[in-house]
Amino acid sequence: MKRWQAFRSGLALYAAVIAGGILGSLMRWIVALVLPSTLAGIPWPTLFANVTGCFIIGFFATLTAPDGRLFAGPRTRQFVMTGICGGYTTFSGFSLETFRLFAEGDHRAAVVYIVVSLITWFAAVWSGDALASRLNR
Repeated sequence: MKRWQAFRSGLALYAAVIAGGILGSLMRWIVALVLPSTLAGIPWPTLFANVTGCFIIGFFATLTAPDGRLFAGPRTRQFVMTGICGGYTTFSGFSLETFRLFAEGDHRAAVVYIVVSLITWFAAVWSGDALASRLNR
């Protein structure tokens, strides 16, 4: 009986990640429909998705950590952080777009894109963490 419960619990966790991934992917697709595909050589939908995804994961991870204000079980944390954020953020898209910028000889845009992306991703994770830490007090 315990094996069956463990199996069901594992399936529920997988289902949560899958459902979150579907939701995150749909959110990413909507961002691509709303924002201009490129402006000044920068792929804005990918940059926006990665920045906001970094903020969400930083905020949620801190808010729902064991010492956080909001309790979230493993299934909920995996649904949001692995599923939604994993489906929503697009590091593979970022990598491909950066590669293409370099391949097309637009080295300046590629370097600017890398630097802006890294700075804003880390700033977003930090600000999400900071905001959730304040809420945890």
